[in-house]
Amino acid sequence: MSNDKSNDLQQQVENAFKNKIPLCITAGGSKSFYGNAVNAQAINITQHQGITEYQPSELVVTVRSGTLLSELEAELKANKQMLAFEPPQHTATTTIGGAIACGLSGPRRMACGSARDFVLGSTIINGKGEQLRFGGQVMKNVAGYDASRLMVGAQGTLGLLLDVSLKVLPMSEAEITLQLKTELNTATKHIQQWLKQGLPVSASCHTNNTLYIRLSSTASAVNASANTIKKLFNCEEINNDFWLSIKNQSHDFFSTKNLNNNQRLWRCSHQTNTPIYGTDDNNNQLIEWHGALRWVKSSETLYNTAETHSGHASLYPINQNNTHTDIFQPLAKPLIKIQQRMKLAFDPENILNAGRLYTDI
Repeated sequence: MSNDKSNDLQQQVENAFKNKIPLCITAGGSKSFYGNAVNAQAINITQHQGITEYQPSELVVTVRSGTLLSELEAELKANKQMLAFEPPQHTATTTIGGAIACGLSGPRRMACGSARDFVLGSTIINGKGEQLRFGGQVMKNVAGYDASRLMVGAQGTLGLLLDVSLKVLPMSEAEITLQLKTELNTATKHIQQWLKQGLPVSASCHTNNTLYIRLSSTASAVNASANTIKKLFNCEEINNDFWLSIKNQSHDFFSTKNLNNNQRLWRCSHQTNTPIYGTDDNNNQLIEWHGALRWVKSSETLYNTAETHSGHASLYPINQNNTHTDIFQPLAKPLIKIQQRMKLAFDPENILNAGRLYTDI
């Protein structure tokens, strides 16, 4: 996968390693809010673009990290395929490298898997300026350490991502979205029941006493499932574009103008059967992933609350200047040691996005 741009990037990292110059990996900048600000010399990957391998029949695509997410999704859609983990596109400049580095997954995550589940291989430049390839470009990879998936969510702290090979899935034959009024506990109970019945629920969202359900499968299965739900609730069928507003976090719920004094937006992840925080069942919570992902507007710090429920919380200052520090759930000491050892192995001089995830790592 080597080309002039990748060689140039490698030389920049080599020079930084030799001279111990910290680097800040930059691309589209759409997720600059998601982590600590890195005060270092910029190394930009936006010109490292292009789909290098794609055979629709193989359900695998290999793409350079600076490629716009919109361009990749358009190419897949032309072949009736998709990135099933539905990564958020916060702006038109969002790149696939940034999406993988941040490891965020969208509405279809509970039905199909997370971003990490779809990474088959990757090429990186480590902190010593070495170009390394992990994994492969086929469904069945060779045995060994699956280091390519370590890059998902690492935000460039372990290596500069050059390219990534991803599993893709066919788009569903039919897909509809139903909107219905119900309170949260009733909604959660019915979703679990519908899943047990085998209904093809590919996404769910609940906010402001309204449940949104997406059904994705064959036309006959979707229609039969919709009829099952309509027997229990008075439903309205709405445009499937609703899920773009959830996927890309452009729905009004995520707008900073809707935050009251001292409120902040939190992203909290748990098991689906975790009790709902408090009794707040209004527009201060948006629940996805059949109950597993909770977006909560709160003036409180929710790390301890999430930990009490065996989950984790992240402050999510979307559409705000990157002035927050250490937004992620604090790590236990054993996990900090593991993180530090990995960082030492991949980036011994700590030059790549130092402090991006945690200020002390």
